[in-house]
Amino acid sequence: MERKRIIYIDVDDTLIRTFGTKQIPMTSCVEYVRRMHADGHLLYCWSRGGAEYSRGVADSLEIADCFLAFLPKPDVVLDDRGADLLDYCEFILPANASNH
Repeated sequence: MERKRIIYIDVDDTLIRTFGTKQIPMTSCVEYVRRMHADGHLLYCWSRGGAEYSRGVADSLEIADCFLAFLPKPDVVLDDRGADLLDYCEFILPANASNH
């Protein structure tokens, strides 16, 4: 059985694109969220805009139930791994979400 992954999903220019006051869903990324949730992975939604903003966008996309929590992006990380903290992470660009 595949290990359940912990996945952090960004909001702006990942789940949505914003033009003026209009938010346009990035459908391949929204579908990625739904697929990963359905597969049992642990998803967190985060944004520099904060936790409430993240939740609001997820609500508007009808995917809020896919996430365990809504978080602001950190300003500081205190960790013994330092700059190598994310060296084991897989980074997926929004344009490639449908390939994963």
